[in-house]
Amino acid sequence: MNDGDTADDIMDATYRALCTHGYADLTMQDIADESDKSKAALHYHYDSKHDLLCAFLDYLYDGFVDRIEDPAGETPHERLLALIDSVLDKPDDGSEEFGTAILEIRAHAPYEPGFRERLTEFDDYLVNELEVILEDGIADGTFKSDLDAEETARFIVTVLTGAATERVTTGRPVKCTRRMLTEYVETHLLDGQQEVTA
Repeated sequence: MNDGDTADDIMDATYRALCTHGYADLTMQDIADESDKSKAALHYHYDSKHDLLCAFLDYLYDGFVDRIEDPAGETPHERLLALIDSVLDKPDDGSEEFGTAILEIRAHAPYEPGFRERLTEFDDYLVNELEVILEDGIADGTFKSDLDAEETARFIVTVLTGAATERVTTGRPVKCTRRMLTEYVETHLLDGQQEVTA
């Protein structure tokens, strides 16, 4: 088994262990129990649970980028709505427990610089992707010329993060968020001369 296979196996085991135990009670032994590796073998690759979870967040980041890059659509308007949909339509992990565990990790980010750095990377990537689409739309007249692309992108990310948190904590679907964000785009961002497509 090469290093890539080993890393994927450990990441898969980490996912399963987080689903079962959550973040607070998770141990390196729990992760080892979900893989074909010993606890000592895990420590050969990662010094601590914290280091392993930082690597796991890097792994999730790579998957996140693969999932949301190059949103479909011919126009900036279509691409913006497609990107929002791709974030709201998170893959069905088959486990509410995993979402809860990630929320626990996010809650510890203020006290864990490694977590904070990686979660910030998620947000900054999404802000940048939104900002590029908004700037394209400002340039071609799709969006209002006085729009602040960066501030608007950060606002949308804040709403998307809130929707994800609410889904985990209350089980509420994102249908309302999707509808309200679509309305926000069409009433506050689109230039008044642009036709709104269904």
